[in-house]
Amino acid sequence: MDIESINYRRAGSGEPLVLIHGIGHRLEAWEPVFDRLAAHHDVIAIDLPGFGRSPVPSGGMPRGMPQTIEMLVPALAAFGLERPHVAGYSLGGAISLELAAAGAVASATAFSPAGFYTPAERRRALAILRMLRANTYLPTPLLRLALRAEYIRAMSFAPLLAHPRRLDPERAFGDALSLRRGRGFETVARAARDYRFDASRLRGSSIPVTVAWGDRDRIFGVHQAERVRSALPDARVVTMPDCGHVPMSDDPELVTNLILQTTGALPRVDTPTPQRREETAQETA
Repeated sequence: MDIESINYRRAGSGEPLVLIHGIGHRLEAWEPVFDRLAAHHDVIAIDLPGFGRSPVPSGGMPRGMPQTIEMLVPALAAFGLERPHVAGYSLGGAISLELAAAGAVASATAFSPAGFYTPAERRRALAILRMLRANTYLPTPLLRLALRAEYIRAMSFAPLLAHPRRLDPERAFGDALSLRRGRGFETVARAARDYRFDASRLRGSSIPVTVAWGDRDRIFGVHQAERVRSALPDARVVTMPDCGHVPMSDDPELVTNLILQTTGALPRVDTPTPQRREETAQETA
């Protein structure tokens, strides 16, 4: 897949940082933190193949994670990037860890990454996401009108965000359309049935890795972070207070700081706790 077929947003200067979204989403998910990150890095937020404004590749969607990585590595090279920093959430978090395991990146920050679930947890997560997608198949004018109502946005995005009422109506509408129109959704969802992250490939690596989990994640419960701590003893594992599965809207400052601490643009500080959250944000601003 060449660079011309990937939709992206790029800004800033410094060491490159690639931002990768989750299944059914789009690069605009990073809007709450994009400019903050671009103050420190050359930031490239991408739409994955088959999602957002990136088309399905001419050869079809990749059928699993190995094929996804095989497609992305040369695409990143086409951007002129050699071992960039990466950050992602959910599917994008798993991709970030896979890129780190392949030695293709300088650091990886993964928010609620896929691949640490049990089969039952995976089925539940996909059922929720399919339900959310089914709810977007209203007539488009009616969907836009409905999402102007704060309580409907709250109900519609509660599985993804701890604070869905903060979502702007137009952004909510765009996210809903992206979920509806994501032609890669079912292929990626089917591939997830056989996917588990092979942590042995990353153990002992010198690549800085942070895995962060919202304590109000309703897609992949925060208890999965304990599996990461066990599987990746060299990684920094952080619980994010009052954040959901897609934490950029819930706490953009904390998300920004965790990424920048992993890339080395900011000094690392102790893991935030509910009691020290405000103090930590001030220390790392």
